[in-house]
Amino acid sequence: MVPMSSDAGGPDATATPSPYFVPAYAQGRPGQRPSPNYAGYPPPGYAPPPMPGPYGYPPPGLPPALKPGVIPLRPLGLSDIFNASIAYVRTNPKATLGLTTIVVVVAQVVALLLQIGPLAATGMLSPTTAGEFGQSDPSQASDSAVIALLLSSAAGIVTTALAGIVLSGLLTAVVGRAVFGATIGIGEAWQRVRGRLLPLLGVTALEAVGATVLIAVAVGVVAVISQIVGGAAAFVAGAVFGLALTALFVYLYTMLSFAPTLIVLERIGVMAAIARSFALVRNGFWRVFGIRLLAVVVAGVVSGAVTAPFSLVGQLVLMVGETTGVMVIAVVLISLGGAVGQIITAPFNAGVVVLLYADRRIRAEAFDLVLQTGARGTVGSTDDLWLTPRH
Repeated sequence: MVPMSSDAGGPDATATPSPYFVPAYAQGRPGQRPSPNYAGYPPPGYAPPPMPGPYGYPPPGLPPALKPGVIPLRPLGLSDIFNASIAYVRTNPKATLGLTTIVVVVAQVVALLLQIGPLAATGMLSPTTAGEFGQSDPSQASDSAVIALLLSSAAGIVTTALAGIVLSGLLTAVVGRAVFGATIGIGEAWQRVRGRLLPLLGVTALEAVGATVLIAVAVGVVAVISQIVGGAAAFVAGAVFGLALTALFVYLYTMLSFAPTLIVLERIGVMAAIARSFALVRNGFWRVFGIRLLAVVVAGVVSGAVTAPFSLVGQLVLMVGETTGVMVIAVVLISLGGAVGQIITAPFNAGVVVLLYADRRIRAEAFDLVLQTGARGTVGSTDDLWLTPRH
C-alpha cells in the first residue's frame, strides 16, 4: 500500500515513523498542551508506563504521588483530608493554634464584657436580684433586664461571628501554604488576608440576609394560611415549609462551602466566588456534603468533650453562687470552655474545607499538575498558583 503524500493531508512518505507512542504524561490532560520537556523520540529501550489506576491514583509499581507538603498532589481520599487537617497544625503550630488562640480569646473577652456589662448595670448579677437572672422566678424580670439580656446576647453572637470570619480567612492562608510544605507567620497571614476581609464579610452578610428572607417568607405564608384556613392547615403547612427550608439550607450551605476559600486564595469578588463555588461543588455535591458533615460531627464530639467540664462546673457555681464575684467567675468558666473547644476544632474545620476545595479542583481541573509546578520551585510565589486565569 502506497502511503499518501503530505500534500494530500497524510504523512510524509520520506519520514520514518516513530515506533513509540506519546505517553500520557507527555500529552498532558484534556485541554492542556503537551509537556515541553518531551523530545518526541524516547531513548532506546523505553517501555510505555502502565495505565493509570482508578480515580487518578498511581497504578501498582509506580512511585507514589509527589507530596511536598501535607497532601499528595493527586485526588484526595477522606483519610488524606482528615490527616492533613491535623498535620498542618503540627507543622506550623504558631500560625494555627497560636493564631486561633489570639483571635478566639480576644473575641471571648469582648463578648464577655458585652454580656457582663449590661447585666451588672441592671443588677442582674446581684444576689439580691437573682430571681431576675433566672434562679428564682424568671417571670419577675423587669423589661430593662430582659432588653439588656437580649442586647448583650446579640452583641456576643455578632462578635463571635466576626471573629470566626477573620479566623477562617487567616487559617485558609496557612493551609494554602502548607500544601507546598511551606510555613507562614502570623504577620504575613494577616497581610495576605486583611484586603479580603470586606468580601468575606460581604458573602457572610449575603448568606444571612438570604436565610432571613426565606424564613420570613415561610412564616408569612403560614400566618396567612392560619388566618384564612385555620390552625390545623397552618400546622401542616408549617411542617412542610420547615422540612423544605431545612433541605434548602443544607443544599445552599454545601454549594457555598468554598466561597470564603475562593475569596482568600483566588482573590475574587463575592458574586464570582459564589458562582465558582457552585461550579466546583455541582458534580461532587454528595461527597462534599458527606465529608463536611463528618467533619462537623467529629469536631462537635471533640468540642463537647472539652467544654463539658467547664460548662458543668460553671453551671454548678452559678446555681450556688451567693455573691456577684462568684457569679462572674461562673460565667467566665463557661466562656473559657467554649474558647478552648473552638481553639482545638477551628483549625481542623478550616483545613477540611480548604483541602476539599483543592481536591475538587484536582478532580475537575487537573489542578494537581499546576500544584506540581509550584512544588518543583519553578514559580516565584506558590500563592499565585491558586489563582484562576482571567479571560
